[in-house]
Amino acid sequence: MKIKLSTIVFTIVAFSYINAQEISDTSFGKGLINFTAKDSSFSVKFAPRFQVRSVSSWDHDGDKYGSPEHNFIVRRARLKFDGFAYSPKLRYKIELGLSNRDISGANQFNRNTPRYILDAVIMWHFAKNWELWAGQTKLPGNVERVVSSANLQLIDRSLLNSRFNIDRDLGVQLRHKTKLGKTFLMREKLAVSQGEGRNVTEGNEGGLQYTARLEFLPFGAFKSKGDYSQSDLKREETPKLMFAFNYDLNQDAVKTRSVLGSYMLRSDGSLYETDITTIFADAMFKYQGFSLMAEYAKRTADDPVATEIDGITTTGDIVLTGSAVNLQAGYLFKSNYEIAGRFTTTDYETITGRLPETQYTLGVNKFVVGHKLKVQSDLSYTTIDGNEDNITFRLGFDLHF
Repeated sequence: MKIKLSTIVFTIVAFSYINAQEISDTSFGKGLINFTAKDSSFSVKFAPRFQVRSVSSWDHDGDKYGSPEHNFIVRRARLKFDGFAYSPKLRYKIELGLSNRDISGANQFNRNTPRYILDAVIMWHFAKNWELWAGQTKLPGNVERVVSSANLQLIDRSLLNSRFNIDRDLGVQLRHKTKLGKTFLMREKLAVSQGEGRNVTEGNEGGLQYTARLEFLPFGAFKSKGDYSQSDLKREETPKLMFAFNYDLNQDAVKTRSVLGSYMLRSDGSLYETDITTIFADAMFKYQGFSLMAEYAKRTADDPVATEIDGITTTGDIVLTGSAVNLQAGYLFKSNYEIAGRFTTTDYETITGRLPETQYTLGVNKFVVGHKLKVQSDLSYTTIDGNEDNITFRLGFDLHF
């Protein structure tokens, strides 16, 4: 409640100072509030957004599909602030989540409080082509995860992402880019973080997490950072490609999915620790309305089965190890309607007790103002170990100031 109240107060104060600031011209989709201090010592852009979804799901009982379950949800409701402080070379981003899914996950390691804070990070452009980030934000993981949930081609991300992504964490990141030749661009991203995910307050359990990502763009940069936005809304005039490789080591990890999942608690209250490694290989391609994204993920653990202090008795927790492949493509017509499809398959190690999943998704989108105002729908067919499991239809809209 305190965070919600402080956000409201901040907004009111910002409005009250409008006449005393230099206000940049803006339009829908470019921020609800945009202003820069008269002395150019700071700037603020405030951009709220929300997503509403209708979900209908049919489960297969082994003989037939049963009656559908219907659900209406506010999938996301976010308040985002960004700009610069003191100098344009020192940027910041603060993003707060207000929906149930955003704030859920209270436990003893975050003092049983709602997890409002998604991002709280500063980004210092300290030299040409170099940036240093510090705070809580997304790790440089698979491309699908780093793409904002506001810029998705389908209603939500894939099974690969939900099972294997490395999400957000607290720490520092070093980023650099190099131009090789006339158009070839290479970007290097390194991170050292706490290894337990966002909003952790009770010390650093286990070890640290180390992440490296190397990106190659042989045909140059995408328009408007389109390599990290799904659908080819800019209709790239020439082919654009990014392919990348990730390596992530969470040393002495204490959760079942690296920075995500549940804590692996022992009966004496201590935490089971094991090294967890995650690798990704992914690519993004766009050309004249056509877009393609491909991803591969694999997670391994030194000792995936959690044990008590004696090293023999199992606790019941198991690290979710395995691999996944995700392929997604779409075509944007000149009418700003788009058709998109996705194929995802997951395969888990036997020790997890999880059966392989395969999912096919077909989607239709209407972009009114790009990703800022759009209507989306998709239909997914899922099998488990080759057997029919579920059909899900989703319909929703996004509104992003």
